[in-house]
Amino acid sequence: MKITLLLTGKTNDLFIRDGYAIYEKRLSHYVFFETIIIPDLKSTRSLDAMQIKEKEAEFQLKHLENCDFIVLLDEQGKEFRTVEFAGFLQQRMNSSIKNLFFVIGGPYGFSEKIQAKANIKLSLSKMTFSHQIVRLLFMEQLYRAFTIIRNEPYHHEG
Repeated sequence: MKITLLLTGKTNDLFIRDGYAIYEKRLSHYVFFETIIIPDLKSTRSLDAMQIKEKEAEFQLKHLENCDFIVLLDEQGKEFRTVEFAGFLQQRMNSSIKNLFFVIGGPYGFSEKIQAKANIKLSLSKMTFSHQIVRLLFMEQLYRAFTIIRNEPYHHEG
């Protein structure tokens, strides 16, 4: 199985880029992992939030196939404890899914087109995080889940 994290826009925050790179390298020991970054939209001052989401969706949909399992990271999604998330990943790996996509949208979330294509929405917390910091938080949780699956001493359940 291949896992792809589809992101909207680059980040200029060095601590996010550095942290992301650390977890990306660690993940390479467990799974084929890829990052795809959709470019930031240009000239959006005259657009409302709905129009921005629709334009972002045009770029996102170019990477998503009907056979992909698509997980939207969305504050309205299902919440998992970390061990449950590891179980979710293990179930996907045990199934016939070839491509597991996690998608982090832009600052306004996802268009209806993307939401309709998703298999599940996943929330990291009831709190709202910037779409930039979610990258780093999610990467740590993805790495942590793989250490749980492999029964490695990173996660401590108390």
